[in-house]
Amino acid sequence: MSLDKLRKQIDTLDGQLVELLNERARIVVEVGKMKSGTDTPIYVPHREKAVFEKISKVNQGPLPDKTLIAIWRELMSGSFFLERPLRIAYLGPEGSYSHTASMLKFGQSVEYEAVTDIRSIFEEVSKSHSDLGVVPIENSAGGGVSESLDSFIDTDVMICAEVYMSIHHNLLANCSFDNIEKVYSKPEVFAQCRNWLSSTFKDAQTISAASSARAAQLAAEEENAAAIGSTMAAELYGLKILCENIEDASNNVTRFLILGKEDAKPTGEDKTALLFSTSHKTGALVDVLEEFRKYGLNMTNIESRPSKKREWEYYFFVDFMGHKEEQHVKDALKAVKQHCLQLSVLGSFPKNSALL
Repeated sequence: MSLDKLRKQIDTLDGQLVELLNERARIVVEVGKMKSGTDTPIYVPHREKAVFEKISKVNQGPLPDKTLIAIWRELMSGSFFLERPLRIAYLGPEGSYSHTASMLKFGQSVEYEAVTDIRSIFEEVSKSHSDLGVVPIENSAGGGVSESLDSFIDTDVMICAEVYMSIHHNLLANCSFDNIEKVYSKPEVFAQCRNWLSSTFKDAQTISAASSARAAQLAAEEENAAAIGSTMAAELYGLKILCENIEDASNNVTRFLILGKEDAKPTGEDKTALLFSTSHKTGALVDVLEEFRKYGLNMTNIESRPSKKREWEYYFFVDFMGHKEEQHVKDALKAVKQHCLQLSVLGSFPKNSALL
């Protein structure tokens, strides 16, 4: 078959695809009408998970699953727009890693709100100024993000989903390498590039910025300044990429949490997040962990943060496999609470392991 005939076949199929996609969209509009006036949320994580699993199950190739899922993410983004445009808060300005994660997760058809610090994301969701928020919670090389962990203590937001994204850091500047006198970025980014920085820069000063994108802005405005940030930030702020992939670990991954006003329904493969402080007695934390073991709860993460209210008192942030509506989880939480001064369930949400 000639090239022209093959292209005509593609054109015909494209027309059919557009017709089918719009037919799907018309049904979405009807769904939106049924949701109108109810408390049913626009973004439904357990439904999203079910759709992606079905797409992967029926896919016979040659397109890989990740390609189809990327297409369906944009379809869902357009569906949100047809029902009611979602507003997503993220750590700005544009070009931050949180911005990239937000766009990869929610697509091009939602509204994005850039805020100046992570705490503000929690406040925007808590006050319903934004429907959802995207916050970094931990990095495979640098560990937990303290600002995100601390923000859970005083707010009422819920975790409804999680996403993972590969992170590649780049040295951005408009001056020559030898003329760099200062380097801007977030403290967590410096931690992920510690070895490279110590072996490359002997005299340059490292300066903390609110985000990697803000660091790029500063580097673009000042002489003999550089930033560590994303390729998107380089494009947005007119910076050159002097060195690529300068992170110390090649498999550098950041986990982001999706914040909302309510968590997700069970999917059969879920996580639950807790925030608790232990009683003032010897072995209190061990007692809590023993309850997890007793009820067969597999912890996937544990972080500690000092309390801002009392000296030498700590809060613990824990993830474990299971949903809060499952009976054995309910029983475990009841037992754990006996050993805690405070215990808050931050949400149950679908387990995710695929990279954006």
